[in-house]
Amino acid sequence: MSARPKPGQDKRRLIIDAAVRTFARRGYEACRVGDVAAEAGVAYGLVYHYFHSKDELLETIFRETWTLMLEAIAEVEKLGEPAPEQLRKVIAIILRTWRRDPDLVRVLVREVTRTPHLQSEITELEQAFEALERIIRRGQDAGEFTRNLDARIVSWNIYGALEELLTGWVMGQLPGRDEDVSRAERALHTLLCRGLVATD
Repeated sequence: MSARPKPGQDKRRLIIDAAVRTFARRGYEACRVGDVAAEAGVAYGLVYHYFHSKDELLETIFRETWTLMLEAIAEVEKLGEPAPEQLRKVIAIILRTWRRDPDLVRVLVREVTRTPHLQSEITELEQAFEALERIIRRGQDAGEFTRNLDARIVSWNIYGALEELLTGWVMGQLPGRDEDVSRAERALHTLLCRGLVATD
């Protein structure tokens, strides 16, 4: 069922949400701008009023998603809790996206592999690695994590583990029910923290 905009509703947001649903259902390459317009319940030309191309629409989805995640991670850092707890909360923020909006995760996972230039163009991805690295370094400085590991490499390992879990759910290789997400959060946090714990 396509959405019908209500009076005063944010048309740009409506189009983005419709694009997520359409890209997730049909795949980005198979979709036309007209498909997105139909899903949003708006005129074809209105999509081009807000976005110059389908590529720009996909890039907007990536940028806005990562911006929101970065804002959430920044809030975690502001609390000043121990690094292991900050890491737990960051893992939860990312993995619970699957609970809240599986269509969004499907688009992010599928299209980032098909559209590799997005990874190099979207600076928000680099900022996510930097946030993880800050948390690891903070834990190392506080004696909570071992200092013998390169924080930059650890941040990439964490990101890779999160991405693989999301990919497993998208591809149906792992069960992705709510309890499975909770189990994955606990398992990854335990695995990371036990591997990172300072022993000296």
